[in-house]
Amino acid sequence: MYIVILTLILILLQTVVFPSFSWSSQCFDLVIMNILFLSLVYSHYAVILAIIVMGVIMDSISGAPFFYHVFSYLWIYLIVQLFKQFVFQRSIIFVVIISLISVLIQHVMLLFSVFIQQGKYAPGQMDFTLMAKQLFWGGILIPFGVWLINILGQNWMYMAKILKKQFVQKDRG
Repeated sequence: MYIVILTLILILLQTVVFPSFSWSSQCFDLVIMNILFLSLVYSHYAVILAIIVMGVIMDSISGAPFFYHVFSYLWIYLIVQLFKQFVFQRSIIFVVIISLISVLIQHVMLLFSVFIQQGKYAPGQMDFTLMAKQLFWGGILIPFGVWLINILGQNWMYMAKILKKQFVQKDRG
């Protein structure tokens, strides 16, 4: 339930709140934090389904080409799963590198979709300074966001256990 609520909050921030600010173009995709958290913590097939659902929702409400988010989120998940086997995943350096790779994956997917439409003129259509700014902010804020999601998830589980104990005590008493 925590992941569902978190996903809805991130999607609302990304699509409704942030576009009203002038700096919103500098912002990376916030759902990447959720994808990285799920990829680092879980390796189940249900995570792939959840990632696809998140991607479909983002594809439906964003102006990006359809399946842009689905494919980029799946690539992020697959790359994290691959690197997670070779590198110590609790390392902050690993999370920063994966954060940068995640933002880069989305830009490569965007370049590919523009290339399909524009042909060989696609690289001229890309804003590489925007990509550099998003890589910079993603490298700083995504690891912090993943850490915050983890802390909030632990607090959520703790509160759920307390509430469960209280309900069990009320039923007995």
